[in-house]
Amino acid sequence: MLPTVNAVLAAEISRLLPTEKILLVEDIWDQIAADGDALPLPAAHRAELDRRLASDASDPGRPWSEVRDELLRR
Repeated sequence: MLPTVNAVLAAEISRLLPTEKILLVEDIWDQIAADGDALPLPAAHRAELDRRLASDASDPGRPWSEVRDELLRR
């Protein structure tokens, strides 16, 4: 019986040095990120993004320079 592609890949990956494995993972991640539209955004994530955007729109907070100046005056 021939080994599966996953088994062959796993065997090859196990022979890599840790730094080479990290580079491989980075390359794979870059490929996934480049085609981000291929992965659907779960409804719960979309709802959370919408909630955070609405929260920011209703209370955008204060600029850091204003907060810093207030703290320095204390």
